[in-house]
Amino acid sequence: MTTTTTYIAFLRAVNVGGRTVKMERLRALFAELGLGGVRSYIQSGNVFFTTDEPDRTALTGRIEEHLEQALGYPVPVLLRTVDEVAALLAAEPFRDVEVTPDVRLVVAFLSEPLPAGFALPYRSPKGDVEVIGADPGAAYAVIHLQDGKWVTKDMFGKAYRGVATSRFLHTTEKILAAARKA
Repeated sequence: MTTTTTYIAFLRAVNVGGRTVKMERLRALFAELGLGGVRSYIQSGNVFFTTDEPDRTALTGRIEEHLEQALGYPVPVLLRTVDEVAALLAAEPFRDVEVTPDVRLVVAFLSEPLPAGFALPYRSPKGDVEVIGADPGAAYAVIHLQDGKWVTKDMFGKAYRGVATSRFLHTTEKILAAARKA
C-alpha cells in the first residue's frame, strides 16, 4: 500500500535578487515531475503538492535538479509535510515574545539541524536577530528592526553550514491554511 503525502516546498531565493519566476511556471515545473495537486501561495516560492514518493531526500534532490536545469540557477528546496508545519505552529514557539511595531517573528526552515554547540538563545552581533529556539527542522527568530529595517541577513552567523529559508510567522500560518485547502 502506498501512502500519499502532501508537502509544502519552501523555496529559497525565489523572486529576490533578480531571480524572477512566475508562479504559473513554477507550478508547471513541479507538475512536470509527476507531482499531484500542485498549487502555490504568494510569489516567494511556496508550493504545495502530493506524492507517494517515500524518500524525502531523493524527492528534494529531484526537485532541486529539475528547477536548476529549467531556471538556470540553483534553488534550494526545503520540504515539510502539512502535519509538520501544523505541529511547528501548534508548539507556539513565540508564545513568550512581546510583539511591538519593531518586532518580527520569523520561522527559518533548515536543511539540517543547527550545530550541537549552537547556544540558544543566540543574538547577532548587531543585536537585531535573536534566535530563541530550534528543533531539527526549523529555528525561531525574533527580528528587532533597526530604523525600520532587518539589518542582519545571516541569522546564524558562520556557525550554520546548511541551507535555511525564512518566512514570517503570519505568512507561515497563511501558507499552512492554503496548503490545507482542497
